[in-house]
Amino acid sequence: MTRKEPIQKRKWWFRLMKKLMKGRYKEPEFIYLGKKFTTGGIILSNHEGTDAPMSLELYCDQPLRMWGTAEMNSGLIKMYKYQTRVYYHEKKGWNLHLARLFCLLASPLTNLFYKGLNLISTYKDGRFLKTLRESVDALQKGENIVIFPEISDKGYLAELEGFHAGFIALCETCKKKGIDVPVYVTYFRKSDLKYVVDAPVLYSELTGSGASREEVIERLLKRCNELGKMQFNEGMSALNEEVAVAK
Repeated sequence: MTRKEPIQKRKWWFRLMKKLMKGRYKEPEFIYLGKKFTTGGIILSNHEGTDAPMSLELYCDQPLRMWGTAEMNSGLIKMYKYQTRVYYHEKKGWNLHLARLFCLLASPLTNLFYKGLNLISTYKDGRFLKTLRESVDALQKGENIVIFPEISDKGYLAELEGFHAGFIALCETCKKKGIDVPVYVTYFRKSDLKYVVDAPVLYSELTGSGASREEVIERLLKRCNELGKMQFNEGMSALNEEVAVAK
């Protein structure tokens, strides 16, 4: 995959913000069960509140673009409404009034941070085609697309119950353009600060046996949960020697 143009670096003020935020988000141990992140891949991860996204943004050494719901990327007012009711109240279980008070301070800072993060907005209507076009362009430049596909209606659970299918649409769009995109399944464990990264698997390998979209999603969901349960030695790689998505 060739780059159309150089990858745009984060702005100076955003890099400064990230340095300050390292006091809040400690560096996790990245445990790779195969090849490390390179460029031009799709990274699937559990969400774990803000900890998984922030751990990747602060400590991953490869270029990233993250998918984020449009409400969080559409200005301060829409972000405030989404953060209070959906993120803090519905997903994290906060009292709604407490969430509203907290977000009077948090939302302006989050809004500024998201501007620096350069998120790719996702939509639930026809505008999702814009998401796909922007994502393919980023992949062709050599950026990795980070997607948090878990179904989180009940909050962010340790055992993920399902994946939304948006990432499959991106893989299929890449396929139509002749791009066989590698997919990394990952799992962030806040309890022991470990980010487990499975060996990348090409989309063509996931579908090569004639597997349906639903079967591919279920396979990757199962693997993500497996990564979250693996046992590790202190400072060492996984005892479990599986390095590929279970076939």
